[in-house]
Amino acid sequence: MTETDATTAGTDWQAWQHSWDRQQEWYMPDREQRFTIMLDMVEALAGDAPRVLDLACGTGTITARLLDRLPGATSTGVDLDPALLAIAEGTFAGDDRVTFVTADLKDPDWPAKLPYDSYDAVLTATALHWFHSDPLAALYGRIAGLVRDGGVFMNADHMIDDTTPRINAAERALRHLRMDQAKSDGAVDWAEWWQLAAQDPVLAEPTARRFEIYGEHADGDMPAPAWHARALLDAGFTEARPVWCSPSDTLLLALK
Repeated sequence: MTETDATTAGTDWQAWQHSWDRQQEWYMPDREQRFTIMLDMVEALAGDAPRVLDLACGTGTITARLLDRLPGATSTGVDLDPALLAIAEGTFAGDDRVTFVTADLKDPDWPAKLPYDSYDAVLTATALHWFHSDPLAALYGRIAGLVRDGGVFMNADHMIDDTTPRINAAERALRHLRMDQAKSDGAVDWAEWWQLAAQDPVLAEPTARRFEIYGEHADGDMPAPAWHARALLDAGFTEARPVWCSPSDTLLLALK
């Protein structure tokens, strides 16, 4: 074992998972609710031992909850972020139910890197707002080609209905007031979390590469749920609608 391997083996990956969850919950206090409904619908439509594609998997948040809920499931996690993938790979090391693939979802050939041609469920959360609308519609087409007939795709993300500006403004003001209070109580935000990762001896190098790839943050679109539903139907799904929502976010399910 090399010195790097020894350092990696000694890293507390669960602590990094916990800190990532807390950081994300600062933005989305109802984050776990969407995961519960997501897995309810996986179980209802794909059974208790589904083959799942965890799309833009990050640290493996969905995969962790999937395997806790449905131990007979298998998961392929796909992401491009080297730091978050390092945490995911460290967390699930030795679990033969989980495979990780490094791929750029903006590359039209990324499905060729996957170990399987089809999946019972493709799941993603708080990731695809990095895409503008036209590339996202094209991505939905590629996802439709990976979901078996009768399988499901679910996307939980920021989906803003711009026909209700006063509702949106009131929700945003209250949410930010609560976030400011949590921040004063010690909550760590996105930028601070990445500063901590950059100081970690194992994550410093992949974190630097991550910012070379992505920059600081997303520059994509956040269309309304109705746009997502139409795009998924156009992509080849037979049914599509929200199955959970908050004032700012939606879990949209599409059935093949």
